[in-house]
Amino acid sequence: MAQIRTPAEASDPASSRPHEESPSQASSGGPGHKQHVSPFWRHFLEMLAAMVVGMLVTGAICLSIVGLKTWDEVTLQYPTQALLAMAAGMTIPMMAWMLFRDMGRRNTYEMAAAMILPVVPFLCLVWFDVTQSAWCGPTARRRSWPCWC
Repeated sequence: MAQIRTPAEASDPASSRPHEESPSQASSGGPGHKQHVSPFWRHFLEMLAAMVVGMLVTGAICLSIVGLKTWDEVTLQYPTQALLAMAAGMTIPMMAWMLFRDMGRRNTYEMAAAMILPVVPFLCLVWFDVTQSAWCGPTARRRSWPCWC
């Protein structure tokens, strides 16, 4: 069936095109519009969740093994073990999640190295008696000179 147009509509090219949303209308997210998280933020939140869960589980395991009541006591009495446990507690679940999500072994190993290597300077601070505990700060000083961490 043919559509009848008035002369005014025939001269207006915009009236012959179907109705299109302007960019501002399309991004406003009307009813039923789903907001998606960008791949970067999704990955960031997934890694953050894996590391937090790993740290909480590792902390609970350490507390139960050594028989102490608080994490501060563990970091004072077993600073090397506490640092290594937290590094492993963050790295292992993160690696497992990355492999589960098929992110590749090379990327997973690089990320694991990026998680483990920053612990080395803090281990050196403990081993060389610069700090008394795994916490590096004003309350962690053993000597009278400050800890620059």
